[in-house]
Amino acid sequence: MRMSIFFCNFAPDLRFWRMANKRKIINDPVFGFLSIPNELVYDVLQHPYVQRLNRIRQLGLSYLVYPGAMHSRFGHSIGAMHLMQEAIQSLRLKGVEITEDESTAAQIAILLHDIGHGPFSHVLEHTIVDGVTHEDISLLMMERINLDLHGQLDRAIAIFKNEYPKHFLHQLISSQLDVDRMDYLCRDSFFTGVQEGRVASERLLKMLDVRNDKLVVQVKGIYSVEKFLVARRLMYWQVYLHKTSVAAEQHLIKILSRAKELARTGTDLFCSPALRYFLYQNVTFDLFLAHEGHDYSGVNSEALEQYALLDDNDVLCAIKAWISSEDKVLSVLSRSFIDRQLFRGEVLNEPLTEVQKEALNKQYAQALGIRETDAPFLWSEHVSTSNTYSEKADSIDILYSDGTIRDISEASEILDLKALTHKPKKLYLFKYRLNGI
Repeated sequence: MRMSIFFCNFAPDLRFWRMANKRKIINDPVFGFLSIPNELVYDVLQHPYVQRLNRIRQLGLSYLVYPGAMHSRFGHSIGAMHLMQEAIQSLRLKGVEITEDESTAAQIAILLHDIGHGPFSHVLEHTIVDGVTHEDISLLMMERINLDLHGQLDRAIAIFKNEYPKHFLHQLISSQLDVDRMDYLCRDSFFTGVQEGRVASERLLKMLDVRNDKLVVQVKGIYSVEKFLVARRLMYWQVYLHKTSVAAEQHLIKILSRAKELARTGTDLFCSPALRYFLYQNVTFDLFLAHEGHDYSGVNSEALEQYALLDDNDVLCAIKAWISSEDKVLSVLSRSFIDRQLFRGEVLNEPLTEVQKEALNKQYAQALGIRETDAPFLWSEHVSTSNTYSEKADSIDILYSDGTIRDISEASEILDLKALTHKPKKLYLFKYRLNGI
């Protein structure tokens, strides 16, 4: 008997994947039917840390620009796992030795690569946690899941950390041509409707090979690599760094920063227990590591458990409640955010001077009847930048029929090296919408 489970943007009940003949499949809108290869991968998918990804949007606040961009990080994770399966199958056909245990470990590593992301992408890293990145938390969560599964993820964690002897397996997870990027370009293009981001992932995977423990692309795939790099640049400026999306993110950062400031002074704010944990104390990386004051294994800390309960819903629910806050700054920021009256952005040729900043603060203070010291929560300077290709990172190497290998920046006839490696920057001033300001 065959049964398919249709993938949705909410958490599916994975128990229904336990079917006759042990077949477990998901119907993904981007790649079609995806298979869960074995019970260990199934158990990882069932872990609460992984299921949490259903409650975190892949593109953060981009849905305010592209209404279809409501897909979750869970969908991205299983899509990347599927592409890992395809990559391994392609490499095996070319004689690259990859054992079943290594295949499972690589699939688990890519499945968990984004597990430490907080609500709305990187917003928390700039507001309610101090010096903690989602990569740090991802590794701690992997270690906790590994503890729950009695050490069965040791190899997956080694691959993720680039500590496994076969370096090319790590490259499939994290490099300039990895399955993570292939999935999010295809997936984000699909849900936003921005067709320029669509890449030929199937062809790219079929052109992969390994030389000297490094991934290479057969010369027949050079045009697909060129399209991949162009698509990545276009998606960054059309979607990921779209001015309105960045404005919304800066707006949200200011809301959470204001809430954190009020919490620091003892103001009682409505929020979920998980959000309260991070608002009302200084959460550093050391706090994630500490457990009962003496154990620094990093796998049982209260901070990690509270973080695992934190998702987009906590933040949005709190902001709706903060509309009624007695604090004028928090109230107006929350109201305008919920009503999509987002910060207005303008391009700056150079950073604001101190005189310009003081004038801006004075205008907001007078218009809203607030202190000038509180006015900086109503505006933000921000630099947007993207990097299409970096020669310093793992290069994208092209394999020719005579066995020679050349970097894509040298092999390509249409991609200019300076344009490819140039890191463009845009300086913005984002500010609360108010007549005359």
